Amino acid sequence: MDNNEKEPRFIHLPETKSTNEFLQAVSEAEKLPSESIALADFQTAGRGQTGNSWESEAGKNLTFSILFRPVEVPANMPFVISEMVSLSVKYTLDKYLSDITVKWPNDIYYKDLKITGILIENTIMQSKISRSVIGIGINVNQTVFSSNIPNPVSMAQVTGESYDLMRIMDDFRQVFAAQSARVNHSCFDSIHRDYLRAVYRKEGYHTYADKNGIFEAKIEDIEPTGHLTLERTDGSRSRYAFKEITYITR
Repeated sequence: MDNNEKEPRFIHLPETKSTNEFLQAVSEAEKLPSESIALADFQTAGRGQTGNSWESEAGKNLTFSILFRPVEVPANMPFVISEMVSLSVKYTLDKYLSDITVKWPNDIYYKDLKITGILIENTIMQSKISRSVIGIGINVNQTVFSSNIPNPVSMAQVTGESYDLMRIMDDFRQVFAAQSARVNHSCFDSIHRDYLRAVYRKEGYHTYADKNGIFEAKIEDIEPTGHLTLERTDGSRSRYAFKEITYITR
C-alpha cells in the first residue's frame, strides 16, 4: 500500500520543544503517512517565520504540526501549499468567527489582528516537493499576551467564549483533508483564485513600508509564485518577495 493511503497518525504530546522538529524527526524514522499530526499542549521553543518565536500559553491554544506528502507539486511552486494551508485554517475559523482573512503570505487575521501563525518547511526531492511539515499556532482560549508580538488576538478575546480545542482540531483535519486533495489533484488555479478572494486588504489603499519608506498602495496582484505586487497612488507598481514589505496598521 502506498504511504499516502495509510491512516494518518495523531500524536498528542503534553510538551515538546517544537512540533515541527518533532514531526520531522518522527517522519524520517517511521515514514509517517501524509496528514499525520503532532499536537502539543505546550511548546518550549515554538517557532514562527524566519526564526521568530511563537507565544502560546500552555493548554490554551492549538499548537500542532501536520505532515503533508504532495503527489505532484513542482519544487518551484511551493506557494500553492502555503495557499492551501492558509485556506484550510481560514475555512476552519470561518465556522466560529466572521472577518477571517489571509494576510500575505500565510498569516491568518481577524480584522487587523493576527489569530494564527503558520510555518511551512518543505523537503525537495528530484525537482518536486516530497514532504511539507506545516506548523500551525491558532490562538483559541488565551486572553493575555505578554510578548512583543504587535497585534495578537484569540478566539476567546473576540467572542468572550471558551472553546473545545479538540473540536476545532477535528474541524481542521476535515477541512485540511479536502483542501490537500485539491493539491493532489493539481487544482492549482482554483486554489489560487480562492486564496485571492480570501486575502487581507484585497480592496482599497492601505499603508505599507519597504526599504525606501512608508507609502500608500493597493494590492494589484499576488502571483502563483507568491510574489506580491502593490500599486501606489501615483499608479507605479512594485513587486515584492516575502519579508521585503511591511504592513503598517494603526
